Amino acid sequence: MTAPSFPVWLDPQGQPVACVEKIKVMQENLLELQQVAQDAFEDAILMGCDPVQVRHFMAELMQQLENPYHDR
Repeated sequence: MTAPSFPVWLDPQGQPVACVEKIKVMQENLLELQQVAQDAFEDAILMGCDPVQVRHFMAELMQQLENPYHDR
């Protein structure tokens, strides 16, 4: 599994997030998410699921994430 190429993280106003610690945490979280998703994907394939369907479901799952801080 290849590590993703991370973008420059932007705040809601389009300005780069400059805090090194925030960027580090964000990237660590995303690498952990990638590993969990990879494990679930491999398990699904071993159980006989269609890889295309599993990828589609995972993409939809990410699209449904809710922002609990939208009122801030």
